[in-house]
Amino acid sequence: MGPTNLNPVTPVYPSQFTSPWRMKDGTEVTIRPVRAEDEPLMVKFHETLSDRTVYLRYFASLSLSSRTAHERLARICVSDYEHEMVLVAEYAEYRDRQTGELHILGVGRFSKLRADREAEIAVVVSDPYQHRGLGTELLRRLIHIARERKLCRIVAEMLRDNLAMQVIFRNLGFRLHLSGDSASVQAVLDL
Repeated sequence: MGPTNLNPVTPVYPSQFTSPWRMKDGTEVTIRPVRAEDEPLMVKFHETLSDRTVYLRYFASLSLSSRTAHERLARICVSDYEHEMVLVAEYAEYRDRQTGELHILGVGRFSKLRADREAEIAVVVSDPYQHRGLGTELLRRLIHIARERKLCRIVAEMLRDNLAMQVIFRNLGFRLHLSGDSASVQAVLDL
């Protein structure tokens, strides 16, 4: 038996999903697929999330160290772009004075479920940039990519008291209904 190639194939970066976008207040951002080298930026992004934002996104009060653990962020930042798509919004003009790095303001992601033609979707936006349309735009772009990938359905789960996200999902055409535990709401969009 000959040697086997144990090195995984590096996926082609889907640069076609990169483009500028302007928030409601005029702030210009670039929305693009995540890259492996974004891990340090993701750590800084998580530092900007309030306890309330973390709770609404993850249904629990997760510590910063657990959210920024290398193993977790590596799974998010090293995407195959086929079974999972992660989009980040970075501030186009502001760079960190010390490092020169851009800042991530929001993250949206869909992950295919076992059904393979269905995906779960989620988004989180840094507290200072909420209510400017960024979460909605990230969701719109992920829905577009899901349609392009011939997915049939997108689902999302949110806490019952996350009214702002429920409004966004409803405005994007999702059907909402209480989950079995009645503490959460499920949003479903048939594509």
